[in-house]
Amino acid sequence: MPPKLISNAKRRTHPLIWFAAVLCTLVSIAVIIAGVGVFIGYLVIHPRIPTISVIDAHLDNFQNDIAGRLEVHLTILVEAENDNAKAHASFSDTSLFLSFLGLNIAELVADPFDVRKNSSVQFDYAVNSIMIPLNPEQMEEVDFALKTDLIQFDLNGNTRVQWRVGLFGSVKFVCQIHCGLKFHHSNGTYLISPCSSRAK
Repeated sequence: MPPKLISNAKRRTHPLIWFAAVLCTLVSIAVIIAGVGVFIGYLVIHPRIPTISVIDAHLDNFQNDIAGRLEVHLTILVEAENDNAKAHASFSDTSLFLSFLGLNIAELVADPFDVRKNSSVQFDYAVNSIMIPLNPEQMEEVDFALKTDLIQFDLNGNTRVQWRVGLFGSVKFVCQIHCGLKFHHSNGTYLISPCSSRAK
């Protein structure tokens, strides 16, 4: 049998390994403390995601001629709301597209703006679109909408929101809106229905 080698020399752990172990421990403790702090802050503040909504509208004019050209005038009241009592919200890159039968009629935009804690900001948009060409199929759909006294537009778009909560930093997300705006052609009244953004 081959002889067994026996060594009494004690192996020592390299100082760099000890340093790495201590560093990893400190980082783990810091992450745990930060997580607990964020969780406590969430429980205390009860954050609500800011929203952008259509709260009112009116169809001022909607008519087409025999050549198939459509003229549309309407007003839309949009509200950006921040229900948080302890959080400030900043909106940017706000862009909403209004369309009818797949045709883009207008783009509703807004410069970057802030909404203070537990507050809201409103924007009154006036849309004036004339000479919108329609194909025969679209003309038939317009005639049907006029006969039924129900005109529907589609509103799609998004806005970027930065939500700041004191020492806990900020959270960024995108609020998307997708809804239909319905009107009675006879008097221009808006059929109120839910039309608010959702966070992505």
